[in-house]
Amino acid sequence: MLNQRKIVCVLPAFNAAKTLEETLRDVPTDLVDLFIVVDDCSTDETVKVANSLSTRWPLKVIQHEKNRGYGGNQKTCYAAALSEGAEVVVMLHPDYQYEPKLLGAISWMVASGVYDVALGSRILGKGALQGGMPLWKYISNRILTFVENLLIGQKLSEYHTGYRAFSSRVLNDLPLADFSDDFVFDNELLVEAHVQGFKIGEISVPTKYFPEASSINFRRSVKYGLGVLACSCNGLVARLGLGSKAGRVGNFTSSHSDSQNT
Repeated sequence: MLNQRKIVCVLPAFNAAKTLEETLRDVPTDLVDLFIVVDDCSTDETVKVANSLSTRWPLKVIQHEKNRGYGGNQKTCYAAALSEGAEVVVMLHPDYQYEPKLLGAISWMVASGVYDVALGSRILGKGALQGGMPLWKYISNRILTFVENLLIGQKLSEYHTGYRAFSSRVLNDLPLADFSDDFVFDNELLVEAHVQGFKIGEISVPTKYFPEASSINFRRSVKYGLGVLACSCNGLVARLGLGSKAGRVGNFTSSHSDSQNT
């Protein structure tokens, strides 16, 4: 509990057997009421490791029968968290790329009632490049973020982080089922949240790039970037009052993806 609100941490997992325990171990003690690991058909022992850890942490394990993609994994995560009575839901990647020790800080931004959505930004400060983010990813992140801010009328440092906290109201009100099952789900959710007037805040979070940390390749990054631009244009349409919803990427959606961040 935090500020008398139930905190559920969801971990969308894909081949996270080597890093899951380390991730959980560094989350502040007694902060999270429940952890939910959703495995998206990993080829390693992620499920076995997660089940073994459930004796040490309040942890629920869900396993997809087929790969549903990064967005599809999040849909399962959020539905499961809401069914458990979560009032604040934090998404933390189990690959230890984001700093688990800051889960309390990002949770409090929402639990305090100041923000509806909180993002752990790799771009605020100098953490991204120092943490090993490839230069081409950093540059594309900055360009996409600049364009997205311009089109939808926001001012975030990045839209592509996999460290996020939401109030239950946000997850209940947004049409999550209508969003992509692919990576662009993240952007659709944020654009729709902005269009609907939810308050979005950020904190600086260091990141780590190493062999076990997940990352999508250049080809899929290009596809993701095109999806982001399409999503941003839909946000502009909604901002101008010409459409009812943002967060639509049409032909850029895909049923294939593994649970990796950008």
